[in-house]
Amino acid sequence: MLQKQYPLYLANRPEQPNADLAVTDKFSGETATRVAQADAALVDRAIAAAVEATGPMAAMAPYERRAVLDHCVRRFRERFHELADTLRIEAGKPVNDSRGEVTRLIDTFQIAADLSVQPHGETLNLEISERTRGYRGFTKRVPVGPCSFITPFNFPLNLVAHKVAPALAAGCPFVLKADSRTPIGALIMGEILAETDLPAGAFSILPCPVEEAAAFTEDERLKLLSFTGSPQVGWRLKAKAGKKKVVLELGGNAACVIDAGSDLEDAVPRIIKGAFYQSGQSCISVQRILVHDSLAEAFEGKFIAATRELKSGDPADEDTFIGPMIDEAAAERIESWIAEAREAGAELLCGGSRQGTLHEATVLKDVPRDQKLQREEAFGPVAIIDTFSDFNAALDQVNASAYGIHAGVFTPRIDHAMRAWDRLDVGGVLINEVPSWRVDNLPYGGVKDSGLGREGIRYAMDDMTEIRSLVIRDHVF
Repeated sequence: MLQKQYPLYLANRPEQPNADLAVTDKFSGETATRVAQADAALVDRAIAAAVEATGPMAAMAPYERRAVLDHCVRRFRERFHELADTLRIEAGKPVNDSRGEVTRLIDTFQIAADLSVQPHGETLNLEISERTRGYRGFTKRVPVGPCSFITPFNFPLNLVAHKVAPALAAGCPFVLKADSRTPIGALIMGEILAETDLPAGAFSILPCPVEEAAAFTEDERLKLLSFTGSPQVGWRLKAKAGKKKVVLELGGNAACVIDAGSDLEDAVPRIIKGAFYQSGQSCISVQRILVHDSLAEAFEGKFIAATRELKSGDPADEDTFIGPMIDEAAAERIESWIAEAREAGAELLCGGSRQGTLHEATVLKDVPRDQKLQREEAFGPVAIIDTFSDFNAALDQVNASAYGIHAGVFTPRIDHAMRAWDRLDVGGVLINEVPSWRVDNLPYGGVKDSGLGREGIRYAMDDMTEIRSLVIRDHVF
């Protein structure tokens, strides 16, 4: 059960200036708890505190940073079931998926703890000519300074963790705007961080209305903005961010190619999970499925049969696979996109209907290329099937998208696997796996409209630090 209300965290301390934000149980629609919200003045105070904490955070010894991260790992394990139950309520995430996300939260902080004490620099050979004889070069990475993080609703723990954990490992203070629909997990994280010896001002976690949040993007005291969310919002924020570094993890309409000779018994259950896990509310969910002609009939039969077996309903039920979408507007949007595609000639193979926020797992084929389901990010439980006869043409079709985070390719041929890696214009290619598979120490991010930069702890730490060089000239006095 959730508490009756939750504070925000300002400069490491809980504050309860109000309880203005109602957080709903996404299955029942009822108010589950109330949360304190920040206004622009409080955001300004948080940024000022982060600026004051810049020096003390940078001065923390690596073992001290590791101790903070180790404490979080221990406390997340102790509060595992509470965190999973929180996800189930505030995000509508089926209980098995909720447990999986808490496990990834723990993994992400553990990776950061390990990396926090690793060397981050190199020795350079400067003696490249007679002119530089006797010179030695070195580099190290130093914290960039106060960071701003804005996170979405769909992974309220792990997407927060992928910003907070590397910031702690790198020595950067931060202010975090958690999504107002799912802020509780981040606030529990704040409660746990408040138990540590972090310098005052090291972190603030602030649920905040959009109209009060401009400083997260525009304040020049902040040296990095890391945003995860929709492309429309992300690129707009980048245009307003000024001189600070910007990292964007945005949307996608990920494709999965099933090449001739692929093992359908292996591929189909993976694609089912990749397409409909978390009601498709993932930027790397399988949205476009391209099947070789020789497998099309068999794949369609197996895939439709498996889709129809998925249970939807109460996320507290251990057997539920399809839970509610984040709100009714999201479910209505998917319903309308499906209707538009059918009016344009697409064939509905299964699903297509909804009850409130619960939308059936839906599969269509022959969706015209100009339809939203082909061009845009669905972010819901819908997948579309196309066929191909030429592997190169299938790769071209994957690339015919404004987005590019991950692509999956099922193939028994190593030459096709390597060709996909060479030619697909995406951030990552997964062979014999779906694009929605992710492990938390891999670089993760997209190209084109899907974003800038990479997450994955080491890669995020690179963005949160600057290279500082040292040159020493040998000199005999």
